[in-house]
Amino acid sequence: MREDWYWWNSAEGDAAGNMAWDEALLEAAAGLGRPILRSYGWDTAAATFGYFQRHAEIAAWTPLRPLIRRPTGGGLVPHAADWTYTVIVPPGHPWYSISAVESYRRAHSWLQRAFAHSGLETTLAPCCNPAGPGQCFIGAEREDLLLAGHKIAGAAQRRNQLGLLIQGSIQPVPTGLTRDRWEESMLRTAEDDWGVHWQPLPPASAALTERVAELRQRYGSVEHNERR
Repeated sequence: MREDWYWWNSAEGDAAGNMAWDEALLEAAAGLGRPILRSYGWDTAAATFGYFQRHAEIAAWTPLRPLIRRPTGGGLVPHAADWTYTVIVPPGHPWYSISAVESYRRAHSWLQRAFAHSGLETTLAPCCNPAGPGQCFIGAEREDLLLAGHKIAGAAQRRNQLGLLIQGSIQPVPTGLTRDRWEESMLRTAEDDWGVHWQPLPPASAALTERVAELRQRYGSVEHNERR
């Protein structure tokens, strides 16, 4: 069965702007009517941390600034040369209805198959490694993606009435594999496994652009990032 999805490579952006786009696309998901895969990078080093984490604790764990509270849960994630992606799923799509554990496994199984297309063998973590609790890339959680026994990909989720948002990071990036090749493998894997037909994300409307600007101010504010 064919599925129609949107694809958007939005290149590099600032930390507050990257988070703003993810939340704005989640808010727009129902209206857009189909899932979105977004790939993006970071124009300066930064760190993001889970929505429910305490800012003071996170600030003591990393020297990276800015330190931005994500719209999703999870732990501290450093960003610089990592490959970052977002999946946004509208309500009514089958992925929206599955459990959080199944959703996490689905995202990382997708990555695993994409890496396999490029000749890279990875595995899903069978259980958790509690090293560095609260720090996403120290230790591993069940269903994280492992390369040679070490975590290479993690993700965080948020599900509400607007849709499902998954924010994922790949780090350290695999030696010998380019970002373009990885993105091509992600698209091809979805085509082969789920019958996805890719279309470019339509140009942002004036309303969406205005909403991104509003959210960018919030994600860059002390009030938001140090709220707890």
